[in-house]
Amino acid sequence: MAKILCVLYDDPVDGFPTTYARDEIPKIEGYFNGQAAPTPAAIDFTPGQLLGSVSGELGLRKFLEASGHTLVVTSDKDGPDSVFERELLDADVVISQPFWPAYLTAERFAKAPKLKLAITAGIGSDHVDLQAAIERGVAVAEVTYSNSISVSEHVVMMILGLVRNYIPSYEWVLKGGWNIADCVSRSYDLEGMQVGTVAAGRIGTAVLRRLKPFEVGLHYTDRHRLPPDVEQELGVTWHPNVQSMVKVCDVVTINAPLHPETEHLFNDELIAQMKRGAYLVNTARGKICDRDAIVRALESGQLAGYAGDVWFPQPAPEDHPWRTMPHHGMTPHISGSSLSAQTRYAAGTREILECFFDGRPIRNEYLIVDGGKLAGAGAHSYTEGDATGGSEEAARFTKS
Repeated sequence: MAKILCVLYDDPVDGFPTTYARDEIPKIEGYFNGQAAPTPAAIDFTPGQLLGSVSGELGLRKFLEASGHTLVVTSDKDGPDSVFERELLDADVVISQPFWPAYLTAERFAKAPKLKLAITAGIGSDHVDLQAAIERGVAVAEVTYSNSISVSEHVVMMILGLVRNYIPSYEWVLKGGWNIADCVSRSYDLEGMQVGTVAAGRIGTAVLRRLKPFEVGLHYTDRHRLPPDVEQELGVTWHPNVQSMVKVCDVVTINAPLHPETEHLFNDELIAQMKRGAYLVNTARGKICDRDAIVRALESGQLAGYAGDVWFPQPAPEDHPWRTMPHHGMTPHISGSSLSAQTRYAAGTREILECFFDGRPIRNEYLIVDGGKLAGAGAHSYTEGDATGGSEEAARFTKS
């Protein structure tokens, strides 16, 4: 029998929900590229309920305990005295979410001799030292596409929020004001602007499709170029590198995976090549941007706004400068954890576990590392290496 260690974010401050705003959510059976949505043998939860927090348990406890397995669920994940660190020693499987990542560093791999599988409930496995997983023969899997559309919707929302100066305008309402001049002094139309995405995978292409009706110029850069018919359908211009793309864009959205090649890609040098007053949206990974370079660019006016829901480390320390820098639209990492998305990635996590316990192959599109090498989606999106360095800073975070 196996021990499954699951790290999830805390329950709501007012307690686990007893009712929800909606009675149901749409049922998604497949995605735009033809990939089927998760297909576990069964689920033990109600779609549309909170599954990603500790009490939600991803709907896994009944399934696992009925088969004699042990499930440990915690939100305490950082530092040597954390529950995660203690329970990791004899864990067979670790489950974590990108929104509240349990950083699986090389040091932690060394403390977990029984570990066979690391699952990302969602997409984005950069909180795992992929090189260490390769060297130790630990499989890494994620629920590919489960929340890609969720994130792309969030990107569009943030672009409009920045360009139209939505957040400061809303704040005037809360203050009881009617300060139209203050609201519109930083408000523009998105129409006619040039918008580019760094990477055009599942999320990036979904963003392009959703922005096309806004009558903007569309651009992208990616090491995997889109098919000609897709470029023509979207009316999108390909750029061979990020430097050539950012020079022509009013808005740039980052939708690339984090690995050693993309770490701190948006630094002082690259940001200086962007149009003055450009907007930058990052729902990919916080570490793709140089933290302090973003602050400097907003303070100088080189960037007119920065929005995202990804930070490094996560959760972000209370003194993280992105909380207080000017003209930002930051949120906690929520873009891919809507109640709709949780239904899919919880089901996908169970599907992966069913395959693992039955000795059946895990879907190729779910695989990141398998058999001591990058595999499946991992071979397409990642490079070997480690992006977890510096994650110990997350231990500084304390609840207020």
